[in-house]
Amino acid sequence: MAGLNVSLSFFFATFALCEAARRASKALLPMGAYEGFAREAMRALLVLGPWAGGFGPDLLLTLLFLLFLAHGATLDGASANPTVSLQEFLMAEASLLGTLLKLAAQGLGVQAACTLTRLCWAWELSDLHLLQSLMAQSCSSTLRTSVPHGALVEAACAFCFHLTLLRLQHGPPAHRVPAVALLVTVTAYAAGPLTSAFFNPALAASVTFGCSGHTLLEYTQVYWLGPLAGMVLAVLLHQGCLPRLFQRNLLYSQKNKYRVPRVKPAPASGDTQTPAKACSGREPGCSGVRGPHSS
Repeated sequence: MAGLNVSLSFFFATFALCEAARRASKALLPMGAYEGFAREAMRALLVLGPWAGGFGPDLLLTLLFLLFLAHGATLDGASANPTVSLQEFLMAEASLLGTLLKLAAQGLGVQAACTLTRLCWAWELSDLHLLQSLMAQSCSSTLRTSVPHGALVEAACAFCFHLTLLRLQHGPPAHRVPAVALLVTVTAYAAGPLTSAFFNPALAASVTFGCSGHTLLEYTQVYWLGPLAGMVLAVLLHQGCLPRLFQRNLLYSQKNKYRVPRVKPAPASGDTQTPAKACSGREPGCSGVRGPHSS
């Protein structure tokens, strides 16, 4: 029980530290620097918490749900996920420079989180942290299936996550935040035994890329290319195209929402004659039928 209390204290202390740093950055830094860099770095510090705490599966899923609830309520839309930043770029919602700043912030934030976590483990506040500190020196891979299967699993997780984000991005936060948190929790429960269901290249790189069991190329295929492919597929399915690259809809036909009524042309001003009365083909004078002596 003491180890659980220490781990929970570590998690909530990290959250409080990130929230304080976020508020200070928002007050002291220019808005462009905060939105493009600082808030992503703070979010990356927090997102490592459940995985670094050494929690069991049940507690990990609970904290993951609470983490995404707290994130949606407090962190100003930061994602700490490179695929989300690339999605915004492909949707033409962010510039190239802004996207590069976010990617850099996410990488630096994750590295800072790893350093902070190892420092906490080195204090050996509990037996669990002592065990985590020893295991960090010779960690094992979180990929417990074949590389193609793992890449497919990560792509499927990313596809569901990004499609949900796109569908709910304009919805009220009271509905969007719990829905995303629940989706992430269910996805982690379903795919966790296979790949740990990161669908976050920055998080996966910090947690498992340095572990033995697979090569860097295999990790890249599963945890980078897989989520990236799932994100691109979600954008294509939602938009019918990649707005940053081309505007033509490739999947859905563009139909006008309003039907334009057909209007018969008005008769010319000099035409005062009434239209000819319809007649049968046997009557003389009808078009297409001429009498024997007609000229």
